[in-house]
Amino acid sequence: MFAITGASGQLGRLVIAQLLKTVPASQLIAIVRKPSSVVDLAAQGVQVRQADYNDSGAMQAALEGVQRLLLISSSEIGQREAQHRNVIQAAKAAGVQLIAYTSLLHADRSPLALAQEHVATEQILRDSGIAHAILRNGWYTENYLGSLPVVLQYGAVLGASGEGRISSASRADYAAAAAAVLQDANAGGKVLELAGDTSYSLGELAAEIAAQSGKPVQFQNMPTAAYQAALESFGLPAGFAALLADSDEGASKGGLFDDSHTLSQLIGRSTTTMAASVTEALAALPAA
Repeated sequence: MFAITGASGQLGRLVIAQLLKTVPASQLIAIVRKPSSVVDLAAQGVQVRQADYNDSGAMQAALEGVQRLLLISSSEIGQREAQHRNVIQAAKAAGVQLIAYTSLLHADRSPLALAQEHVATEQILRDSGIAHAILRNGWYTENYLGSLPVVLQYGAVLGASGEGRISSASRADYAAAAAAVLQDANAGGKVLELAGDTSYSLGELAAEIAAQSGKPVQFQNMPTAAYQAALESFGLPAGFAALLADSDEGASKGGLFDDSHTLSQLIGRSTTTMAASVTEALAALPAA
């Protein structure tokens, strides 16, 4: 039996879709806060169980009978270490045999502040005695393309990454990797640095958007504090804006670069290129 936490999220849904290609729906458990958010998965035969990262008792009940668990890291920055500890303790009590955890690329030496809670969670996993695999995911290309309408409106990609190279891949690529690891009988003990096959700077991303859209788009590199202020002016909460700005600064120091090709080797195909993701994102925009 396989279980996925955070199954209603973008990554969780993609992992389940990937698993459904090879695993009967009856062997999949979607763990969510609100079952009403995954009625479509239930309709496909996926078991839906309700649990919250903050409630270890409910999580233990949701994990009964589960052999392999994908722990998708919580989105609540600052609370994740405690939340992940709850899930891991619940998994141990429920007899889960393997946990795959979505960490951060090169978490143990990353310049990104985002790495701290991931490093702590990796240590909790080691201390738990449960067999585990660490999926150190690089950046999702969608992290940048989610703001594509604003980029096109103002003709600028804002950031603080300078000439830093970013080895991103699509969320679907990382989902395929997670599904593969969950089904790997020898996954325990693996630490996988997962990133796109090719890298780019934000200047190159801006040029690609311009070329494909036919609209002028340039990269505007900013000091980290100025970039954070710009994000806040767009309505982002101060803490989240600070985290994004710090991550961009980390990219300028090589924190989002990797050329091991571990991800493509794991999924058996090349990762999705930045250009292909731009094409897809542009096609998804409402018609003008």
